[in-house]
Amino acid sequence: MNSWTGFFFILITCLVFIAMRHIYIRFPLPIFNPVATTTLLIIIGLLLTEISYDTYMLGGWWIQELLGPAVVALAYPLYHQRAKIIRYRLPLIAGLLSGVVVGMVTGFIYVKVADLPSIYSASFLPKSVTSPIAMEIAGLTGGIPSLAAALVILSGIFGAMFGPVLMKLLGITHYLGVGVGLGCAAHGIGTAKAMEYGEEEAAFSSISMTLSALLYAIVLPVAIHYLL
Repeated sequence: MNSWTGFFFILITCLVFIAMRHIYIRFPLPIFNPVATTTLLIIIGLLLTEISYDTYMLGGWWIQELLGPAVVALAYPLYHQRAKIIRYRLPLIAGLLSGVVVGMVTGFIYVKVADLPSIYSASFLPKSVTSPIAMEIAGLTGGIPSLAAALVILSGIFGAMFGPVLMKLLGITHYLGVGVGLGCAAHGIGTAKAMEYGEEEAAFSSISMTLSALLYAIVLPVAIHYLL
């Protein structure tokens, strides 16, 4: 029974995503980002039908497990763009470090101004890291791993939706700037958005997501421990 339930939710999720992607292709507006609209529709559907999250995850778990292979597959554009990555290594490092610093500083300012309890602060601060690392950081620093994962997904959706609009307003059009911006700020979902621009943007977004996650994993637990 559980197998059929899981298959049903996998099918429903895929069909909703395909439909939302079709709408996004026809009307390429930020609010129609397929990740955001699919997530919203699935949440509304679960609430209306009173289906629990645990029941949905009988199928959702399998989709979640595909995240690992999807990230590994990003090595393909990295390999093809390796010459440009080496060529722009200094601007890449500068953009990467500035993105990580800004992400950490703005996060700490927010939790201090909002006067959040330490358990919520430790869950909020890893918002700019990929979900597995954010959950691990939250667990190590006294936060709530599941809440950290939800905040990561939320920040990724907002970054993918409004990041391109902001970059357009600021005149950021070079593939290096687009890739690093989306990779640092919106991690996996941002990298998926970068792939819409081209292979170059996807490559720089992928390496920015990976290296920023590594830096966050090293620095953030120590910073949370001393500052909170």
